[in-house]
Amino acid sequence: MSRSRKSVRQCSLDDGGGIVGRAAASGEGLPEIGVVTKLRTRPHKLFSPRKSEKFLSPVKMLVGREGNYTGRAKFTSSDRCHLSSRYLPVKGPSVIDRMDSCAYVSQFSADGTLFVAGFQDSDIKIYSVDNDWKVKKNIRARSLRWTITDTSLSPDQRFLVYSSMSPVVHIVDTGSSMTESVANVTEIHEGLDFSGHDDDDHDDYSFGIFSVKFSTDGRELVAASSDDSIYVYDLAANKLNVRIPAHRSDVNTVCFADEAGHVLYSGSDDHLCKVWDRRCLGTVGKESGVLTGHLEGITFIDSRGDGKYLISNGKDQTIRLWDIRKMSSNIRGITMPRHVEWDYRWMEYPSHLRNRKHPNDQSLATYRGHRVLRTLIRCYFSPSYSTGQKYIYTGSADAHIYVYDLVTGALVAKLKFHDQIVRDCSWHPFSPMLGSSSWDGVIANWELSETKRFHCP
Repeated sequence: MSRSRKSVRQCSLDDGGGIVGRAAASGEGLPEIGVVTKLRTRPHKLFSPRKSEKFLSPVKMLVGREGNYTGRAKFTSSDRCHLSSRYLPVKGPSVIDRMDSCAYVSQFSADGTLFVAGFQDSDIKIYSVDNDWKVKKNIRARSLRWTITDTSLSPDQRFLVYSSMSPVVHIVDTGSSMTESVANVTEIHEGLDFSGHDDDDHDDYSFGIFSVKFSTDGRELVAASSDDSIYVYDLAANKLNVRIPAHRSDVNTVCFADEAGHVLYSGSDDHLCKVWDRRCLGTVGKESGVLTGHLEGITFIDSRGDGKYLISNGKDQTIRLWDIRKMSSNIRGITMPRHVEWDYRWMEYPSHLRNRKHPNDQSLATYRGHRVLRTLIRCYFSPSYSTGQKYIYTGSADAHIYVYDLVTGALVAKLKFHDQIVRDCSWHPFSPMLGSSSWDGVIANWELSETKRFHCP
């Protein structure tokens, strides 16, 4: 493990104002989510600052808690979010690991005790966050094609699945005593065939899996694939449960809308976000709704977890915020022309396309500033526990990490350290800590700093 690399983060102290940034956020549907976000991050009325005060001092809130001003003798969840959302993980970073291979995946476990990183050369490392980031398990993948495209930990953290550009997803027992898990040498990595074949007499590379997720009960896997489909795999029965011909191009991302697991969101290179109710698939066999607004393919979707709101990263260099209650029952309006002269895998986004608008844009807000090029860069809501999901954040092809205010669209932080594309990053679910993975092979950990002290150009 190396911690010797000097940080090149270019945040500087200002005179006490908030972090200054510029991003474009627009839309008429923001008032409701703005109110919800404010309620989740507003301090108790007896702590509320005077009109002349821009910020409520943490010291005043602590004094009020100790004096039991509210009659609760403790902070409420919104009190806690009000305090902690002022402190962003922008300090550092420290280098957790450095590999001679592009890092594609970086994710904290649901309880924050583990951190998973996936690399192009077949390595998947699971770090013990509370044990000085020591490697708990080093997994050497099986039947890898091109790269590790995604990983997912089961809800009980006993198993990990990993995918690549193959229809076979593999599952590993993370609770075993083996630190070095080499596929089918030191441990069995069971293959789950999403193509539906029961034998080996088929083309292993007939399609690839871009995204794979455990259901909240750990009984199923949902996957997005390069054959324009969504797959649901029944782990208990050890068989493919359903294939949904979902889009007209690669499905790059899929996720569950909430803990119930009935509703799915998907995003594709056909520019569309779609909503699927699994309870209706047997009778209707089509999407419940469509969300239009992106002008290029969608690389990633993250759900707010409330069954209403989601964000998506797009190759049109934007993140968009959506409310599924505004979705259409089918594809509306004009199909935007494809720009065949532009390929995001090796070309910069043309400047003359940046100001285009979809004639039937249903998104609530648009966030600009980061770059989505060369790979399926991911974006997320900030944690509910510590920030009230006040922010959204994303990796970027310019090697930085961007943090936007959900409601105002302001760029509140721009983290500079990596030398190459930051494909994935993950905010700790409870602590002010953020892990990032980059094509420079570095896994980095960003830590706490008070937001109002920093100015990020």
